[in-house]
Amino acid sequence: MKPIRFTSLVLTILVILSVSLRTYAQTDKIISYIVDTKKQDLQLYWKDGKGQIIQNFDNLKNYVASKKKKLVFAMNGGMFQPDYTPCGLYIQQQQTIRPLVTASGSGNFFLKPNGVFYINNNNTAAICTTPDFSNDKKQVKWATQSGPMLVIDGAIHPAFKQGSANVNIRNGVGILPDNKIVFAISKEEINFYDFAEYFKNLGCKNALYLDGFVSRMYLPEKNLSETDGSFGVIIGVSTF
Repeated sequence: MKPIRFTSLVLTILVILSVSLRTYAQTDKIISYIVDTKKQDLQLYWKDGKGQIIQNFDNLKNYVASKKKKLVFAMNGGMFQPDYTPCGLYIQQQQTIRPLVTASGSGNFFLKPNGVFYINNNNTAAICTTPDFSNDKKQVKWATQSGPMLVIDGAIHPAFKQGSANVNIRNGVGILPDNKIVFAISKEEINFYDFAEYFKNLGCKNALYLDGFVSRMYLPEKNLSETDGSFGVIIGVSTF
């Protein structure tokens, strides 16, 4: 009977590890968090009920607590202007707060193609390039625009170069083959190609860059409670 008990113990450990890896995917350079929008409450935040910009994770924790909920994950959700206004499209609870930006310009946001991360009314998440985004039927509940795209239809952005010396802290979002969302942040400076390759290796057909050195992740279950920093849009997952 001892071998049977030992085998059962090993199988139990393997199952626990498998579940853990599905929720948290970590490498030496990158930590990520996986969200199932069919089961978890993911929202985008910018201003509170009084019209004040939330701006940081501490304020978001307090705001969520005022709704009788607990913040379990947060990450900055796209580039912003000096006054913390989103640089591009921002949709909150089906309301278009900031319009889609299709113009050209300088900086990472305008490194075409850029794109949009959004969640529909049926809680299905998606990422697409800016030209492909449409909300004609008002089916989008949450959306944030950023750039550049990291992975486009399974291919790494053509402007990225292997071995590039352009390194920085980076964060982004991708859609996994099972339609769950993976949010990732680099723990050390990394170039665009390597960061995009991380999402591609996870099986993401599309992934979007969110921001650079300002990026932070709040994930207390993994002892990651970066409450410094100031942001525009913040992506958060909360629970009752």
